[in-house]
Amino acid sequence: MEIQQNGDTYLGRHVLAEFFECDPNILNNRDKIENYMVDAAIECGATVVQKCFHMFNPYGVSGVVIIAESHLAVHTWPELGYAAVDLFTCGQKCDPKIAYEFLKKKFNSKKAFFTQLKRGILNEETKELSEKAFELSEQYES
Repeated sequence: MEIQQNGDTYLGRHVLAEFFECDPNILNNRDKIENYMVDAAIECGATVVQKCFHMFNPYGVSGVVIIAESHLAVHTWPELGYAAVDLFTCGQKCDPKIAYEFLKKKFNSKKAFFTQLKRGILNEETKELSEKAFELSEQYES
């Protein structure tokens, strides 16, 4: 199912999020990160299919939540209070910006940014994929 917004038609929204000044104790807790990522997927209207998370030594967590609508992925640097997150959703049902706001709150991030890209842009007339790169849709700082 494609997304129609402002006269554009595309397959998915990909939010690239940067979370700064986060609580390092949260960012270094695999169980909390996993729970927050799964909860973020549910909050934004996604259907969770599978998940995989890994705790690094001496610190840091990486993980992915596979959703029916695509994926949510995270990598943390607790020693820097930083988390990098990808939120990729397809269709109208999910809004990755809801997941972004949810994670910002859960990570106790004092400063965050996101860039939203349009992925899989469709030709308006033929409804076939346009063979071009993604388009920048929106940037936000909070």
